This record gives sequence, structure tokens and C-alpha cells, in this order.
Amino acid sequence: MSKLYEFWSFLAEVSGLHVRTLATLATLHRPYINSLFVSYNMAVDKISPTDPRVKKDFKEVNGRKWYYWDAAAQGQEKGIVFLIHGYPDISLGWRYQIPMLTELGLRCIALDYLQGYSPELKDYTFKTHADAVAGIASQLNYSHIIVGGHDWGGAVVWRIAQWHPSLVTHLFSVCTPYFKVHDQYLSNEAIVRGGVPQFGYQSQFGSEDHVLEKTVGGDEGKIRKWLRGMYGGKPASGRSFMTPEEGVRLEMLGQEGEEVGMTPLLSEEELDYYVAQYAKSGLEGPCNWYRTRRLNFEDEKSLPASQRNGIKQPTLFIRATKENILTEDLTRGMDKAIPLLTSETVPASHWALWHTPVETNEIIKRWVQGVVLGGKSKL
Repeated sequence: MSKLYEFWSFLAEVSGLHVRTLATLATLHRPYINSLFVSYNMAVDKISPTDPRVKKDFKEVNGRKWYYWDAAAQGQEKGIVFLIHGYPDISLGWRYQIPMLTELGLRCIALDYLQGYSPELKDYTFKTHADAVAGIASQLNYSHIIVGGHDWGGAVVWRIAQWHPSLVTHLFSVCTPYFKVHDQYLSNEAIVRGGVPQFGYQSQFGSEDHVLEKTVGGDEGKIRKWLRGMYGGKPASGRSFMTPEEGVRLEMLGQEGEEVGMTPLLSEEELDYYVAQYAKSGLEGPCNWYRTRRLNFEDEKSLPASQRNGIKQPTLFIRATKENILTEDLTRGMDKAIPLLTSETVPASHWALWHTPVETNEIIKRWVQGVVLGGKSKL
């Protein structure tokens, strides 16, 4: 049975409506379908903000405290996986994946970059995060780890595998393709002019005058609206909240800005938790991901020659087919740079971890069972 058929069958069951009627409602009453969509995803086991299956802890590495969620493996432990979230996200972003991974016998360490905020830009480079993961693994007494990432976390896991090749045995990235190490520095503006116009938003997110952080500030109402919009909530006017080329429509976040509808990807409890976390930390730390391109380039000059040209470990990449920024054309050449690559797709937006948790989890589970635990080089 296909997952699409299973989804619509589920909607028909919980609503008492015929599938054809649901298809009509899908075009006329988005909030109704959104509520059913959330109900469907809630049927997948997931971690809650106060879940007893997760312990919150931290380790100090290179003078900075690194916070994380720690979920023990169910039954006999077969390994450990470090989960790296992206922007704008927190450890809870892995809520659908942690139960599945622990059921497979993997201990999960989900890093949380909002906590332990640092004002130093260097603390947001790929190498800093790679060294932090290696330091935490060492303090936890692991000499081999798996790493998984999404969004900026997906970019990080590629470099963790390159900076610490003897530590990382396997890795997976959701949505974020592998980007090669460059011999010459490329600014974001140069990348946009060079044929990737959908990266234009990064100039706003990482602007020198911190325009996004100043607009949102610590106002919980603005943070809530910002998160709703970033996660797919629809503005009342029907306009897009954000465009890849320009970024967020900042006027929507003002006091007189229009209302932004609830995202179908979060429950109200989850959104409240996200808002509370961002209200404590602010947006500057997360936005610093977009200000480290030069620092990453300088760091990567020191990457060993043997690690500069690709990834040698068995790797899983999951592309979201409805993604409008990390698009299919950016994945070209990945199979040459990563010989042991397994590539899969899910019919999801950028938030594939939550948008299609059933499909995303099945792909990761099959890869873990066949490659990580089963000894295959790829599927």
C-alpha cells in the first residue's frame, strides 16, 4: 500500500468522508485539511517537549557548553547517532525520528544550538561544530559515531565526516546536498549571480545590520508569527511570507502586519515550546549560520588533501521533491563525490522531518538496518 493512499485512507477514516469529498475540501478548506494532516502525523510516535524518554544534558568542549537531548537506545545498544538540527529549529525538530532510531538500538544525541548562545561568530563554523561533536563523543566514551543532519545541520554533517573521518562511520542528510570544498572564496552574492538565485534570502538572514533579528527582537508575538510563516503558515492576504530570492516580508512582522495562519507542521504545544526557546535566546545565534561563509572557507584551507574531494563513508541523502531552495539541480555530481551514496526522495517541503515523517522514517530505518547494521555499503 502506498503511503499516499494510506494517508488519504486515514483522512477518510477519521473524518467519515469519502476520499473524493476530501479532495474537494483540500482545495476549498485548507485549515480543515491541515487539522487532519496534523492528526495523521500525530499517529507517528514522537517526542514531546517534556518527554521522559529524553534527558537534557550538556558537555563543555573548547570552553563552551554544548547542550543536547539524550535518548537511550531501547534494548541492547548498537551504536550512537548525533542529530544536528538546522534553522530555525531546535532539538525538538527530531521528535519524529528519535523514537524510531532508539527502537533500532541507537542512542540519540540531538544537539541544541539555541542553548549556550555565544556572541562569537567563530562558534558557528562547521569546524567548530565538528570539533564539538568529536569532543562530546570522546567525553561519552564513543570512538565511532553516526551523524545525521537537516538544513544547516545537513551541511554540518558533511564536514564532520571530513574533519573527523576516523570517528564518523556513517552519515545521513535530509534536504541538504553535499557542497564541495572550494579553492576560491565565493560570497553569497557571487553564488546568487552564478546561477543560484534562490539563495538570495541568505543575504537578508545574514545581513551585517542584523535586520531580521532587529525586526523580530524578543517579542513573543512576533516570534510566533515568524515561526508560523517559516513553517508554512499562510498570511491572511494570500501573499507568500517569504521568497527564496528576497527573504521574509518584514512588513508582515510589524505591529500593523497581517495575521499569519497556524502552521500545519506543529501542534500548539510544540509551537509554544519553540516560541519560548527563541524568546530566551533571540535570533542572532541562529542567523549567524549565514555569516560564516568566509570563516568556513578559511578553516577548510586546512582540511587534509585526502578529505577535500568528497565523502568516503556510507551515506544516505534524502531529497524533498517540493523543496524550493535546496533544489534537485544542486545535487548534481553527488554520486561522484560520494561513492557509497544511497539517494532517496520524499514528497515533502523543506521540513521533511515533520511533513512526511512516515516516509522519511521508513527510508532512514531501511538504510540503518541494511547499511549501518547490515553491513551493506549502500542500498
